[in-house]
Amino acid sequence: MGLSPGELMLEKNPELSSWIKQKNANSDGESLDFKTPQAESSQVNSSDLDLPKILVVDDHAASRMTAVALLGMEGYEVIEADSGLMAVDIVAQQQPDLVLLDVMMPGMDGFEVCQILKQNEHTRLIPIIFITALNDRRSRIRGIEVGADDFLTKPFDRVELVARVKSLVRQKRLNEDLDHAEKVLFSVARAIESRDPNTGDHCERLVKLGQAFGEYLCLSRSQIRDLMWGGYLHDIGKVGIPDAVLLKKGKLTPEEWEIMRQHVSIGEKICQPLRSMRGVIPIIRHHHERWDGTGYPDGLQGNNIPYLAQVFQIIDIYDALTSERPYKRSFTLEEALNIMREETNSGWRNPELVQQFIDFITTKVG
Repeated sequence: MGLSPGELMLEKNPELSSWIKQKNANSDGESLDFKTPQAESSQVNSSDLDLPKILVVDDHAASRMTAVALLGMEGYEVIEADSGLMAVDIVAQQQPDLVLLDVMMPGMDGFEVCQILKQNEHTRLIPIIFITALNDRRSRIRGIEVGADDFLTKPFDRVELVARVKSLVRQKRLNEDLDHAEKVLFSVARAIESRDPNTGDHCERLVKLGQAFGEYLCLSRSQIRDLMWGGYLHDIGKVGIPDAVLLKKGKLTPEEWEIMRQHVSIGEKICQPLRSMRGVIPIIRHHHERWDGTGYPDGLQGNNIPYLAQVFQIIDIYDALTSERPYKRSFTLEEALNIMREETNSGWRNPELVQQFIDFITTKVG
């Protein structure tokens, strides 16, 4: 019987084979700690060093040990799994920075493991490299479909493995920073909503309604996401509006209205640094424009108003009309739709889009 890919790798790398034997000799039957002396020294000198954690998943012991040893020599913290089911459990518990995943495993194969991890909100950012003897086009397409980030063919090249791992770990850290920034914005938006207890769960309702109406309009997945995020972030600029204006119970003066209208440009400036907010920013800035050009901040007219801002404006108005506020009662469905028709006849809304919303909401409620 021929050598396995892992055994071939060891045969071609006597230095690696010798290193593994030395580690095994010193382990006294315990699990190996694959860290180089340089890595151990770094930990001593910097107690807060966050070494990337790599999970190696392979049911073949020799192949798994090869990858573990190579990464250990590079200073990574390495953990192992010999089955797909075990890998899913370990990822949930230990949140590694990257997964090296064999494809052909009994029971749960690599494709299924990858799909499970990429569909989970808590593990979707973990990069996955498929390491496989399969080199056919169909397998690679299947891997891309389930969310794989990269591929290596057994027996893999040591330099290539290290380079790809390093690149994807760096990318994961950048994605995490971006993810954290987004969560901060959503927290700020919720804090703003809580300043005005009279709005209730306005943002949550807009998110759900935006998703449903977006699907009804057959919008793309990214457009629906932007519409949902707009539900949370459309009024984030109100963080810069004084309470004396924002929470005033009486009618605003012309000067106070000028201050209030600034919330759209403030919100735009807050979200602008994040590339992931590009599709949401037009909603934030333009959800108070009107079809006839009498809205703010730019007085845009007709289809010069970004389409998603038009869609969002309609669901925002509908929710405001059907919700109770200190200055108004909640209108019934029919009353709210009649008001929206009147505003459309006055030139404030896109007639085609308003009719689509009326058809959608009457079907949804009915």
